[in-house]
Amino acid sequence: MSQSIDSPPRPAEGVHTQITAEEIAHTFEDEAHEVDLKAYAFEDWVTLVVFWGMAVCVFLQFFTRYVLNNSFAWTEEIAINGLIVTVFLGSVMCVRLSRHIQVDVLYYYLPRRTARFLAIGVDIARIAFFAYMSVLIWRYVRIVARERMVTVNLPRSIIFWSVFAGFVLMLLRSLQVAYGNYRRGYSALEQQATAEGKEA
Repeated sequence: MSQSIDSPPRPAEGVHTQITAEEIAHTFEDEAHEVDLKAYAFEDWVTLVVFWGMAVCVFLQFFTRYVLNNSFAWTEEIAINGLIVTVFLGSVMCVRLSRHIQVDVLYYYLPRRTARFLAIGVDIARIAFFAYMSVLIWRYVRIVARERMVTVNLPRSIIFWSVFAGFVLMLLRSLQVAYGNYRRGYSALEQQATAEGKEA
């Protein structure tokens, strides 16, 4: 259907139409959606606390270095260690929600039974990897348990125990995910292909 010469041009797809300030103001009168915190687990809240502790250290480092011109030496080490803990504890959430990097394009082209078999293999490999890494970190912590931090008189084993806890939690969550995949009949890797009704 052709567009008449007198009618205004239609906005291109993906281009947002402008609205007035009054219309924007009225959007704040809409009812707020209820916040649902059920998706978060205990380790997520611990990670959040560590993250904000790290953020405070980074701010202190910036403020004391560039504003006071006399930086606190300990802030850098604490921030680095906070980042390490944040990464490994935050990875637990990624395992629980299947948010780690994964390649699922192959599952579009495989028969359903083959895709299911491959997904089970991925679950087993993930469990084996986290179990092996937990053992390695346990052995490593026992070797370096007496080392101290450089700028703060604290044992470095605090950080390594946190990493160990992260790997153990990832192992437990991967077992939970594998069990959920088994009960559901498909994993996150197969989810899109299953949703589209792909037949074997």
